[in-house]
Amino acid sequence: MLEESQFKLIDELIRAALTAVDPENVVKNALDLKNSILKIQNQPFDLSEFEHIYLVAFGKASLKMAKATDDLIGRFITGGIIVSKKKNSEIRLPDKYTCLVGGHPIPDQNSLESAQRILNLVKDAGNRDLIICLISGGGSALLTLPENGISLKDIADLTKLLLENGANIQEINAIRKHIDRIKGGKLAIAAAPARIVTLILSDVIGNSLEAVASGPTVPDSTTYRDCLEIIQKYHLSEKIPAAIYERILIGAGGDIPETLKDDSPILKNISNYLIGDNSTAVSAIVEKGKSLGLNVSVIPKPIIGEAREAGRFLAAELRKPVTFKPSLLVGGGETTVTIKGKGLGGRNLETALAAVKDLAGIPNIALVTLATDGEDGPTDAAGAIVTGETFLEGLKKGLDPDLFLDNNDSYHYFEQMGGLIKTGSTGTNVNDLVFLFHF
Repeated sequence: MLEESQFKLIDELIRAALTAVDPENVVKNALDLKNSILKIQNQPFDLSEFEHIYLVAFGKASLKMAKATDDLIGRFITGGIIVSKKKNSEIRLPDKYTCLVGGHPIPDQNSLESAQRILNLVKDAGNRDLIICLISGGGSALLTLPENGISLKDIADLTKLLLENGANIQEINAIRKHIDRIKGGKLAIAAAPARIVTLILSDVIGNSLEAVASGPTVPDSTTYRDCLEIIQKYHLSEKIPAAIYERILIGAGGDIPETLKDDSPILKNISNYLIGDNSTAVSAIVEKGKSLGLNVSVIPKPIIGEAREAGRFLAAELRKPVTFKPSLLVGGGETTVTIKGKGLGGRNLETALAAVKDLAGIPNIALVTLATDGEDGPTDAAGAIVTGETFLEGLKKGLDPDLFLDNNDSYHYFEQMGGLIKTGSTGTNVNDLVFLFHF
């Protein structure tokens, strides 16, 4: 079992990572104000030149991002709308902001109403106004506004069909952008001719800005014709909701305006900034680890794919001998779970569970998995800790990791083993982290 000092070390590294990607810290690091000159990553904006400045924020990190922005430039802001996954009584904002809650991960009526209110706000902005958008992961569900004639049920049915037929997330997002009045740069189109500045906290591996919250202010590289080809690829033309298919057919024929494109003249008034991502957290771990005397290195490629395969890969990495101890190999990414059982768990817990057997008997090692939002799937855990003793200790309790894995029940395995990591909701989301220790 791990010593108390080792648990403390792990806790310090997790705290360093979460502090680095805390939305308030990320925003404050990106912004600098002197008199009326706001610099965003060193690009200046004279706030005194604008008649009105509006703030719109949506995503898991929206409340904290809004708080940090208001702390710095609140006196210049006319008002705004903030849409979050849940309320947070600890974050207090002036009355000029309307704070709403949307549906997540499934959009609901609140998502529709929130999106409509934000759309109405930006439509009223003029050419002497500035709109500051704060976007983070989860924004796609929290802010959903189907095109006329399309219902939330239509979107849910479409998504289910696409997933069942093997469509990937890029294909699903392409269609989502073309059937929603916010996504695919349409929020920016609605706001023209106002000036738009967007700060983005990325939860997308590779940081494709058009994928974060489905890119409300970012040019979209896909077209209606692409959407039609996706539907035809999976032979879904007679299965998807009629309203969606009709819109895509009309759009592919050129009779509906496209999503925002790279050649649009309104782009001269739009600035998008990536202010934080998974690498921000990884870099903080590297710096903190070195300060604590660890020999730190980074897994060069993102940890993606099936969670249980990722767990076995990480176990194989931990079984490799190291020259210098104590050492830490750190990585980031986001895996997926194919659900076949009826248990409880998330991708980080399943990754950890898949490594238990392969790490059995190896002394002085630990694998730690962590969801940076503090919520691994539908659980109250962020991740788990596995050591070389976990497997045998589990067998003594009658716990066979393979049986729990087959039932996708990683949460109850680690709950009984005492290996769950619970940070509580962090108010941020930059995917997941893995820590591989040799003590």
